[in-house]
Amino acid sequence: MQQAITVTGYHAHVYFDESRKARASWLREAVQQRFDVSVGRWRDQAYGPHPCGAYQLAFDAAQFGELVPWLMLNRGELDILVHPLSGDDVEDHSDFAMWLGQPLDLDIAYLRERGQRRDGGGN
Repeated sequence: MQQAITVTGYHAHVYFDESRKARASWLREAVQQRFDVSVGRWRDQAYGPHPCGAYQLAFDAAQFGELVPWLMLNRGELDILVHPLSGDDVEDHSDFAMWLGQPLDLDIAYLRERGQRRDGGGN
C-alpha cells in the first residue's frame, strides 16, 4: 500500500524577462509587505531548472489559501510556478506543479540529476 505524501510547504517561482522586470519588482515588494514569506535571491538569468530570470517565494502550507489567490490576481503578465515541497524535486516541479500564467519549459533533467527524491536519492 502506498503511503500518503506529506507537504511541508510551498515555493512560488516568479519568472520575468527584461520587459517584465518592473512588475516582478513591484510584486516582490508587495508580497513582502503583506505576507510572512522567505524571499529568495533575484536572478536575472536562467539557473538550475529555471529557463529565465526568477526569484522564489517560500511559504507555509497554511498561507496557500491566501497567498496563491493574491498572486493570481496581482501577477499582471508574470508567469508563476507554484509547487509543494514533498521531498521529490522532480514530482514537485512537474506532476504536482500549478501554473499562474503560461507554463514554461523547466529543465527537469537537471532535477533528475541533482534534485532530492522521496526515495532518498539525489542530493
